[in-house]
Amino acid sequence: MTRRQWTTAIVGTLIAALLIAACGGGSDSETTTTSRKPATTTTTKAVALDLSTAVFPVGDVRYSSPVEAATAFANEYVGFTSPIVGQFVAGDSRSGEVPVQATNPGVVTTVLVRQLDSAGHWWVLGSSSPNLVLTSPSAGAAITSAVTLKGQSTAFEATFNVEIRQDRTAPPLGGGPAMGGSNGDMGPFTDVVSFTQPTQPRGAIVLKTYSMKDGSVAEASVIRIAFAGV
Repeated sequence: MTRRQWTTAIVGTLIAALLIAACGGGSDSETTTTSRKPATTTTTKAVALDLSTAVFPVGDVRYSSPVEAATAFANEYVGFTSPIVGQFVAGDSRSGEVPVQATNPGVVTTVLVRQLDSAGHWWVLGSSSPNLVLTSPSAGAAITSAVTLKGQSTAFEATFNVEIRQDRTAPPLGGGPAMGGSNGDMGPFTDVVSFTQPTQPRGAIVLKTYSMKDGSVAEASVIRIAFAGV
């Protein structure tokens, strides 16, 4: 090899070495850095079920149909004996009415029902009879003992029954007979009712008449109320 060839070979080798160094070593494996974002956790907050307007049922009991809820209410809450329960009449997409009678023919107690959860279960908000109309206190009002009840009524010998009830407790906190109109003629009533200290924040005022034939429940108006200070 001549001097010129030797010099050319050395220069070529140096250039190759410089190129390899500039490229980070050539044959060395390339290192890739991957940036990872922290995982995102989505938390769904449970929505509390608001049953403040519901008279029945309480606790974990659920009814999948409005007629089923109205039937249980008539039997278990009001105390009808073998009530005649009619068909559901929708008021809107989530609420309506179910007619209940002690006898047929007989006065109709209209049971007000509504879906209060997203699963389609039904609750009873109250009931009304055309013969037992409470005008004061109004539905949802907060009451204390003694409470003054006012309204219009008609009943056999003018007498009907009043109960102040709290949720989750069967026996009434107070009540007794009251008098208004009689024998189909509506008349005013005013009744002052004392009751024991409630332990639940809500309950209902229940107005009932009884059959003069056998003493069974004939009709009922049930009005949702709250207890002040509980």
